[in-house]
Amino acid sequence: MSIHPASPARVVLLCGPSGSGKSHVAARSGLPVLRLDDFYKEGDDPTLPLVAGSSDIDWDSPASWDADTAVEAIARLCATGATAVPVYDIGLSARTGEDTMSIGRTRLFVAEGIFAAEIVERCRELGLLADALCLTRGPFTTFRRRFVRDLREGRKSVPFLLRRGWRLMRAERAIVARQSGLGAHPCDRDEALGRLAAAATGRTVRTPAGDPARTTTPA
Repeated sequence: MSIHPASPARVVLLCGPSGSGKSHVAARSGLPVLRLDDFYKEGDDPTLPLVAGSSDIDWDSPASWDADTAVEAIARLCATGATAVPVYDIGLSARTGEDTMSIGRTRLFVAEGIFAAEIVERCRELGLLADALCLTRGPFTTFRRRFVRDLREGRKSVPFLLRRGWRLMRAERAIVARQSGLGAHPCDRDEALGRLAAAATGRTVRTPAGDPARTTTPA
């Protein structure tokens, strides 16, 4: 495992409401992608939160996600170019194994997931952050995309998906506002791809805090 102490890799955190197209944008960037959804807690974890007034687990609460392990994985990728990551089955609400992610000699990668904004400040303090983006598509578009995707992938039961979809559609503006408040720059798909391309080619990108990001080394 090679270590690059003089030129550590950096991460672009990509968040946004469920169904906003994060995975698609991350794939189109051409950069290595760390799936932050693989860091969900398992379904039998006693710390999992419930939806208020319901017996449903609130998988859209940051408390359902293991932020500490996600940050550790990002830090290892930046420092060494490789890290172990869990393999998570959303339909089973369980980790089914472990894999190794390697970014090779690439000096930039994307970490995408609905909770990415929760770790913006921690990644910035560690000197790992190249940019942080919050992808927005509009409540009706994300509702449709989310439901079709989750139904196709068999993520949860249809009644659960409908209840969750309706709740998230009503909450989408508040979700974007929260993620923006945590330091993620709200943008559409084209702007997100433009900022990812700028970071990948080593151009200076303004961080959500307004300070120029350190120039990255082109992949």
